[in-house]
Amino acid sequence: MKESAKSAATFVVIAAVARTLLNAMMNRKWEGTEKLPSGGFIATPNHCTEIDPIVVGHMLYNQKRAPHFLAKGGLFKVPVLRWILNATKQIPVERSTAGANRSLQLAQEIVQEGGAIIIYPEGTLTRDPDLWPMKGHTGAARLALEAGIPVVPIAHWGAHELFPRYAKRFNLFPRKTSRILVGEPVDLSAFADRPLDKTTLTEATEVIMDAITALLAELRQETPPAERWDPAKHNQASHGRFVERGKDAPFRDEAGDGAGEA
Repeated sequence: MKESAKSAATFVVIAAVARTLLNAMMNRKWEGTEKLPSGGFIATPNHCTEIDPIVVGHMLYNQKRAPHFLAKGGLFKVPVLRWILNATKQIPVERSTAGANRSLQLAQEIVQEGGAIIIYPEGTLTRDPDLWPMKGHTGAARLALEAGIPVVPIAHWGAHELFPRYAKRFNLFPRKTSRILVGEPVDLSAFADRPLDKTTLTEATEVIMDAITALLAELRQETPPAERWDPAKHNQASHGRFVERGKDAPFRDEAGDGAGEA
């Protein structure tokens, strides 16, 4: 199935603006796009700057794969924004059982239409001082195992130089290059017949995070930390912004950020 005419038309308008701006601001190098499944899938990128969704969405849209994000339920109550979110079939994140079921149903429809559901397993911008992927949340693994949706790990690097984490302005010069590396779908077959309890979801999430980290290590040509950054071990909240007071100072958490989180 294809995106509805309404959804496709709305994406064309949004993409025209986003692509023009991104192409004007930085170069791009995309690798591994041939590994994207022919059908719908969950894309799980690393998360290191606020413009990540636009960067990854740009790549997917250019591969003729409509990007869909998880969005906070409250955003669907804002009049104009609500129309855009509904028109492009973005997925509301709701806490109620009925709301969660509706979100799952919408996700399955998107996959059947060949769309890409973008979920940031880290839940927010990484707290890792060197921008390596931190400990992940289990939302992507749960959705993948519940609905039988392939998970495609994606790593990107370079966009943070254009717009650093929690920055207030773009660094346009010298011109930056955004690199994206798409990996093979993550093999979660070992978890297919297991109960979707905390242990299963945590282990599946680790497999997904390992795949993302390996791709980023390849892009950066560096060795990632032996232990993934865990905000809880550093007295940091798992969601929201933080401000670093000094090089070795503790972090202070502030208001939440980001889209496409789980």
